[in-house]
Amino acid sequence: MKATLRLFLPGSLGSLAGIACALCCVIPIFLAAGILGGAGWAYLGDIMPGIALALAALAGLAWWWTNRRRTHATGCSGGNCACSQPT
Repeated sequence: MKATLRLFLPGSLGSLAGIACALCCVIPIFLAAGILGGAGWAYLGDIMPGIALALAALAGLAWWWTNRRRTHATGCSGGNCACSQPT
């Protein structure tokens, strides 16, 4: 479960941030086409940029979380090494 979460979380949040950003840019087109009214423009125009920025920040945080590295002792390649035992 944790491996799949680490695999898909940054990309999923990045995709959602991109969709929110695109919707933010499409709001004026919806207003001009008559799909969205003035109240919808006022509400979505205030909230969508914040949602897009929050999702982008979460995507960056998730990317950092999945790509962080743990440091090992000198000569240790990671994994199942016995760094505390002399060779």
